[in-house]
Order: sequence, then structure tokens, then C-alpha cells
Amino acid sequence: MIDFAFLADTMLKLLGALPITLALFFSSLTLGLLLSLGVVSMRVSRWPFLSYPARFYIMLFRGTPLMIQMFLIYYGLGQFPAIRDSFLWVVLRSPYGCAVVSLALCTAGYTAEIIRGGLLSVPQGQIEAGQAVGMGRWTLLWRVIGPVTLRQALPAYSTEAILLVKSTALASLVTVWDVTGVAQQIIQRTYRTMEVFICAALIYLILNFLVVRVVAWIEHRLSPHLRERPKDVPVKQTPEPISHS
Repeated sequence: MIDFAFLADTMLKLLGALPITLALFFSSLTLGLLLSLGVVSMRVSRWPFLSYPARFYIMLFRGTPLMIQMFLIYYGLGQFPAIRDSFLWVVLRSPYGCAVVSLALCTAGYTAEIIRGGLLSVPQGQIEAGQAVGMGRWTLLWRVIGPVTLRQALPAYSTEAILLVKSTALASLVTVWDVTGVAQQIIQRTYRTMEVFICAALIYLILNFLVVRVVAWIEHRLSPHLRERPKDVPVKQTPEPISHS
């Protein structure tokens, strides 16, 4: 027998923790995106002293589990007096700050490679055409390279955003009471694992659906050739040739 009263009460409690999950997602997404721009600019540099540290960063955060990274930041960095005496301690002394930093550092490694793939997909002919008409470096980046890179990177970046939404659940391991953390608290009191996790899974499913729709809308706006012709605009008819017989 389905206990709808319990499901409704559980859903309300989990929705109460939804702002923490959304804050984790948007904070780490924004910080990770800004950090990835710096990493990818170093990664594509011709200078080895810039490209090799960026390669190591990408390899490190893509090659190790996020949970271990979060534990090292939460439990490890506070052991160093230099960290506790620095400005970083303002952020790292709280579980929420450690969770945001670890999520941002991890997603920046993946995002940097996504952006690099988008940069490599820019046709060289378009760059040469922009240079031929007298575009400067920043104008070329803003008018040609940037839009093409963004269109090419969006599909892969939407997958990374979905993975980031699901990765916020790991924040409960460092005592951040997001949706997953509150779900675990309810399970400890009620021992009703199935119902609670079904409610939590439904919330994450809806969040990921919204992320997919937002990215799809952005991709549609950036791709004019994907837009449908308005129904009220008549199609121009080609006149029939006049017979000379």
C-alpha cells in the first residue's frame, strides 16, 4: 500500500533543501566555467611552461574520483597552518565552501577540454577570412571564434552540467544538507529507503530536464539554420518559363 501522506511529507522536506542544491550547482558551475577559461587559454598556449601545468591540472582532476578530491579539500587542507592563516580559510572553513571549491575544480578540468574541442573545430578558413577583412585579435575572437566554439561545445557542456547536478549529491558526505543529505536524515529516522530516494530521484530528474531544455534553447538561438520557417511567411514561387512556341 502506497503511503501518499508520507511521500508528500518527504517531498516537502526535500524541496526545503532544494535551494542548497541549486546554490551548490550554480556556484560551482560559474566558478568552474571561469576557471576553465583560464585553464584552456594555458592549454592551447605555445609556451610549454603554460601548457604543461594546464595538462597536468586536467589530468589530475579528470583522473581522480570527485569524492576523494572533496575529502582531501575538506579534511586535508585544514591541517596546514598556511591555509588556516590565509584568506582561503574564509571559504575552506565551511563545509559548503569546501563542496563548492571541489565541485568547481573538478568541473573546470572537464569544461576546459570541452572548450578546447570547440576551439579546434573552428574552420581555419573562417579565421583567415576574418583576418583578411582586417579584424583584430579580439574582434576575431568575439565575432568568429567565440560563437563557433560556443555552438560546438554546447552539446558536450550540457552533459557536463547534468553530471554536475548529480555530483552535488556528494556534498552530503561533508555535512552539507542538500537534497541528498536531507534524504539520508529522513532514512535514518524512518528506515524507508525506497520511498525517500524515489522522491529525491524525482527532484534530480526534473532539475536535469530543465538543464537540458535551457541548453537546447540556447543552442537553438545560436543556430539560425535550425530554426523553422514561420508558417505565415509565404514561400517565394519560381515563375514558369514563357513558351516561345
